[in-house]
Amino acid sequence: MSGWLERFGYSLGRRAGGVLRSIGLAAAVVPSLATAAQWDPSQASSNLGIFALSDAQLEERKITVTPIGELELPTGEIIACDPLISDTEMPALSRRVKPGRYPVSLLEAQGRVAISVLRFKPGTPVRWELATVPGQDASTLKGDEIFGYPVDAGLGSFMDKTAMALMSGEQDKLKAEQNYYDDVLAAEFAPNQDRFVMHHPVAGNPLNIAMFWSGWGDGFYPSFWGLDAAGEPLLLMTDFGVLENADGRESQ
Repeated sequence: MSGWLERFGYSLGRRAGGVLRSIGLAAAVVPSLATAAQWDPSQASSNLGIFALSDAQLEERKITVTPIGELELPTGEIIACDPLISDTEMPALSRRVKPGRYPVSLLEAQGRVAISVLRFKPGTPVRWELATVPGQDASTLKGDEIFGYPVDAGLGSFMDKTAMALMSGEQDKLKAEQNYYDDVLAAEFAPNQDRFVMHHPVAGNPLNIAMFWSGWGDGFYPSFWGLDAAGEPLLLMTDFGVLENADGRESQ
């Protein structure tokens, strides 16, 4: 586990800026997600309250909800990652969900994908939990430390762990002069203005991957479980740092 974390550029509990330096990204592209001494999910994202807003409130705040399709989760083990810099060593999130098909939507603002949402049940979360992989413990975080995933190809994703294996197998079939985005994904992204796609690595196979723009591009982004009163997941979301205080209007 620790080998994977180091190879992808972040050891446990490191600051977001340090993470970015270790994977060759400019620290300036990542917002300051947590600054208070006592760490909690609301310090890592000011946008958790967005799921309590009405349609009228979202419209007032210049936030658009875009459904993009249903995700197949045959194992209920979810990987959230940049799909073009990840492989079969990428671990699934520690929390699992019941296998099934679940809708994915995007919250868009300022011409960007601000938040991606994988919804398991209706309802408004009453508690939030940072999404982690095995070996990560959110209680060890403090100050501006976060767990999340690095983006170096401008994309985020949700997928079942079996879909990652399927896509990796298809990538291995490419010729040396080919790459997966230009030769496979570009034509699928194009009808949606390159913003998103529900990608099937193998035609005819129901396994798919929800891929989408990652906010303003490359960076390091946290994901969160929205839980009900019983502690069961209602949704999984990734915050790409476009919104502030659940408001999509550009600051003056």
